[in-house]
Amino acid sequence: MSPVTHRAAVLGQPIEHSLSPVLHNAGYRALGLDDWGYGRFDCSAEQLPGLVSGADENYAGFSVTMPGKFAALEFATESTERARDIGSANTLVRIPGGWRADNTDCDGIAGALTELVGGDLDGIGHVLLIGGGGTARPALWTLAAAGVGEVTVLNRSDRTEELRPLATRRGAQFRMVDFSADLAAIAAEVDLIVSTVPAASVAGHERDLAHAPVFDVIYDPWPTPLTVQAAANGYRTVGGHVMLAHQAYGQFEQFTGRAAPREAMWQALQTALQE
Repeated sequence: MSPVTHRAAVLGQPIEHSLSPVLHNAGYRALGLDDWGYGRFDCSAEQLPGLVSGADENYAGFSVTMPGKFAALEFATESTERARDIGSANTLVRIPGGWRADNTDCDGIAGALTELVGGDLDGIGHVLLIGGGGTARPALWTLAAAGVGEVTVLNRSDRTEELRPLATRRGAQFRMVDFSADLAAIAAEVDLIVSTVPAASVAGHERDLAHAPVFDVIYDPWPTPLTVQAAANGYRTVGGHVMLAHQAYGQFEQFTGRAAPREAMWQALQTALQE
């Protein structure tokens, strides 16, 4: 076996259940990259700068989960436009003299939405986005970039000032509602629903909401009550495992400079989820 001379890892807290090593290591095996290895580090936001700056030169990049996504963007020496727009990064790639921050959650969301609609995202007029937190920002950016005409954000607190620019700078209409709104009427108007919140956050509202295809970022446990209700109503559903895979493909390619072997990585993820 070749010695491991190229490395990457996922940083976060908690991190022991991350499936990122499954995806990336499966990709290395599929391409015969025997000198590559991918691990995990328990890492808080405060610890991230020290850990990354102290990593030896074998490390080509890091995947970053919560709570380190904001710290990753702040730490980086350069960043992609989408990471800056969103305000957080899930990817750090070693570059000459420092680190570049990116947010491949956008790739993950786009991949999940493409599977949900059975093709490209052209022609999606109105989307209901549930949640206003960390995952809502890349979701809103991705929807706007895909040319969605209108996004209604459902959240318990008003995050209009923070979230509106992510939609309107690309021409989408934006409105924000809370759970006192007529959710059934709103859901009946939209082309699809994206939920970025834990299942408990919409508990009791599933019957009102599940009147369109649903992408739910949760993948464990799966299916969620919202997607069960949507499927019972005859709508397609997609889970967060699809997002997880697609965001990893982009990271893999940035770290290795090689096209991601998507089928091998996907099959490894499916096996891990079944286990």
